[in-house]
Amino acid sequence: MLETALGVAIGASCIIITIALTKKLGPEWAWINRKLIHLSIVPAALLFYYGVIPREIFSPAAALFGVVQLLTHLKHEELSWYQINHNYGEVFFAFSASAVTFLFSREYATALLLVMAISDGVTGIIRHHYFRRNGFNVKLKKHWTGSLGYLITAAIIAMVFLNGSMIGKIGWAFVLMLAEYQPWVDDNLAVPLVGSLLYFLY
Repeated sequence: MLETALGVAIGASCIIITIALTKKLGPEWAWINRKLIHLSIVPAALLFYYGVIPREIFSPAAALFGVVQLLTHLKHEELSWYQINHNYGEVFFAFSASAVTFLFSREYATALLLVMAISDGVTGIIRHHYFRRNGFNVKLKKHWTGSLGYLITAAIIAMVFLNGSMIGKIGWAFVLMLAEYQPWVDDNLAVPLVGSLLYFLY
């Protein structure tokens, strides 16, 4: 019980501290701040993987975080340093994390969580710096440089956390990269949805 409480405190603190620190960067860095907050769930995901934070706590906590963020949108009181009007990506992220940890095995859920956090965070940061340097609006564009970063990190995560052949793991990472790159559905929904379908192959 003490171990679980300590794990929850560590996981929650990493997220809360990141949100507080990104506030200092301000709204002009909102796109990067979102990615940093994604990355901040990595400690909680690893604690989930090692059984320190059980799914019975992780899943409801993620859902609650999603509800709180959804309410700020509905009340038009967005936390401007990372929430963007009419963009519910961070809400989808939280609800997806809740569903993934509730539905799937710990190993698979962890792999998908880490891709949602690390790969998405890395690709967003790469694209931000690419377009910032070239004078484009990063909020509206995706680029192959970010997708390459996504593929590499997702493949590494697959190698560590998934069973199966190397080709299968790379294929898993490649399909998730395509799900992130496609322009029709928010990637915070598309990646976990596609990843959920891929679960039945593993």
